[in-house]
Amino acid sequence: MKMKFVKSCALLLAAGLLSSSFAVAQNQQATSLDQLLDLVKRSQVNETAEHRQREAEFARDKANQANLLAQAKATRQAEEARSDRLEKTFAEQEILVNQKRIQLNERLGSMKELFGHLTSTAGDLRATTQNSIVSAQIPNRGDFLDGLIDKMNSNTRLPTIAEIERLWFEVQRELVESGRVVKFNAEVVKPNGDKASQEVVRVGVWNLVSDGKYLTYNSESGVIEELPRQPAGSVTSSAKNLQSASSGLVAFGLDPTGPTGGSLLKALIYKETVLEQWKHGGTVGLAITIVGVIGVLLGLWRILVLSSISAKVNAQMKSAKANTNNPLGRVLKVAEDNPKVDNETLELKLEEAVLKERPSIESGLSILKIIAAVAPLMGLLGTVVGMIATFQAITMFGAGDPKTMASGISQALVTTVEGLLVAIPVVLIHTFVNGRAKRIVHILEEQSTGIIAENAERKS
Repeated sequence: MKMKFVKSCALLLAAGLLSSSFAVAQNQQATSLDQLLDLVKRSQVNETAEHRQREAEFARDKANQANLLAQAKATRQAEEARSDRLEKTFAEQEILVNQKRIQLNERLGSMKELFGHLTSTAGDLRATTQNSIVSAQIPNRGDFLDGLIDKMNSNTRLPTIAEIERLWFEVQRELVESGRVVKFNAEVVKPNGDKASQEVVRVGVWNLVSDGKYLTYNSESGVIEELPRQPAGSVTSSAKNLQSASSGLVAFGLDPTGPTGGSLLKALIYKETVLEQWKHGGTVGLAITIVGVIGVLLGLWRILVLSSISAKVNAQMKSAKANTNNPLGRVLKVAEDNPKVDNETLELKLEEAVLKERPSIESGLSILKIIAAVAPLMGLLGTVVGMIATFQAITMFGAGDPKTMASGISQALVTTVEGLLVAIPVVLIHTFVNGRAKRIVHILEEQSTGIIAENAERKS
């Protein structure tokens, strides 16, 4: 097989040499057979030298590869031997470490349990100091705790007596500071981003106040910030009184959830005002409000008008002369102007006079009645609109996020409340105004009947 391969290579080499010789001869354009033969010989000599050079290079590369392969095998054997030695050393060292660890635990004895309690206490104190508002006045008091915890968890280091005593001191200081009311100067960040150095009052571990406003302590940045919204005026006034007091007892709005983040104060200050709740009613709520304002103003105006008419009618009843500035006087004027007519004619004229006075007396009653009836219906309309908005939000975003449904539900509930808040007072005003109007009309009818009876007695 090898001989066949060699012969094939020789034939290919000869063919190549011959073709190249012809190519050289053709390129140089021999003019005779002797020149052509000479050119072929020279070409064969050059190509033979070139091939020998290439064969030498191939031989050198092959020798280098063999050397590199031998070096790689030697390196692998050396590393395998080193790996065996290291594994043996690791096993021996692991046994020694376990022995030393057992020896350490035996020597520590009850100290190990003590270190466990100290580690737990240090961890709790670290979390407490990071979130406590006492750190706003006394910063960096828990920086040593990280190193102390690392030492107590280490197998090669032990905490010092000074570090353990400092841990005890910081625990006691946090307890003492929780019952003190202290004033100190600090930099406060305003809601608009401005910074101001001012006096701050710390009430234990519960609240920070300054200039009658409640503050919050950002434990991550170590910054004291003024709350963007403040509680009601009575609470903030108590904060002012506390800051201005020098001794004695002062009433103060304390947030008992202060050490856990002040959730109660946040819920209190972010509680929606009446105006904010009213805005949830949307367009329907605005329409209900306008109708309600019209109804109340109309009712109050009619109460004033009927009160004035009633006072004039009462004065007319005490007077013997008819005065045309009131309905009763105008009715009596009709009787005075017709003293000689028969009873039937007088009755018709008085009835006509009373009928003329009724529209002005009962003016606005029908509008109040309509408003009292329409307001709950408008509230129901707002409820339906709000529920439609809620179902649309559920269709678009699903029911996983309650915030997407809050707007529609708020509108549904707020408009219902607004409708009732309008209807109830308007119904009461309508009842009161209607009673006043009926009383005046009753007086007019009573006086008309009396005049007719007197006229009948006088003519009989």
